Amino acid sequence: MNRYPVLVTALLALLGFAQAQQQSLTVYTGRGQGLVEPLVKQFEAETGIKVNVRYGRDAEILAALQEEGTRSPADIFWANTAGALGVASERGLFIRLGDSITRVPTSFVPASRQWVPLTIRLRVLAYNPSRVKPEDLPKSIMDLPRLTQYKGRIGWTPTYSSFQDMIAAMVAQFGEARTRQWLSEMKALEPKAYASNPAMMEAIRAGEIDLGSTNHYYIQRFVRAGQAIGTYYFADGDVGSLALITGAGILKTNKNLSAANRFLLWLLSPKGQQFFTSEIAEYPVARGIVLSPNLLPLNQAVAKSPKVDFEKLPLDTALKLLREAGLL
Repeated sequence: MNRYPVLVTALLALLGFAQAQQQSLTVYTGRGQGLVEPLVKQFEAETGIKVNVRYGRDAEILAALQEEGTRSPADIFWANTAGALGVASERGLFIRLGDSITRVPTSFVPASRQWVPLTIRLRVLAYNPSRVKPEDLPKSIMDLPRLTQYKGRIGWTPTYSSFQDMIAAMVAQFGEARTRQWLSEMKALEPKAYASNPAMMEAIRAGEIDLGSTNHYYIQRFVRAGQAIGTYYFADGDVGSLALITGAGILKTNKNLSAANRFLLWLLSPKGQQFFTSEIAEYPVARGIVLSPNLLPLNQAVAKSPKVDFEKLPLDTALKLLREAGLL
């Protein structure tokens, strides 16, 4: 019996396995390491593809990609905000994604198809239920400055990217002048600025402040721990209920397109989407994911957000207004 063909087949199989094991992917991300590293590790374990991750704020990542240019080792930009994805798209950093990827999300896929949404977070108002009655709160965040009874007891996070995206959406909806006016009126209430949303939630829990505009999942972390922090939803379509999209695109500098596509599809898979929902309390973008009973149904959450073009959020204008107001 000639064993040579059998040996060749076995060697080729081993070589193919070794090559698969040697595949690697470089991901630049604005997402927090503590949030997404476990998911990256799961992908590595299941696929044998090594993922090298560079963590940083979206603005830092965009600056690095700009500086590196065509020399960048990055295959994927996984952003914390749609504003950053829009900037990357505008700068021509992404390739167009295939239908196998863009057809998975149920909403918020950009017209350019250059990036794909991965999760949804809603802007909401957190409040201390022992000090605030929901029926006394306004239907629009634009009317929040009228709550003069809470002067000195409102929190906000002007340096946080999601807050900045919300300000950009205000500019898109109401214009630069009206947004500048809102910031000025809010400053008259002497709000307390916090470097992070968890710090602001802790301040609400401790009775330091009574209200704060935040992302819904920060409240859920405290609720899961048995802390009494309320979630107030503004009216459907209000900018205070803006859907904040996390997402990712494949960069033109990619060196491993097959692995990059596989990574995005894995994040959109039931396993990836369930992780985002179960572990981080973010909303999925794919169907068939089991949500926490503390969250709104997905269709209701999507309906809360105003309709904005996430690729054209005027983030630069928002940052300018925040600097003018002395908040950055």
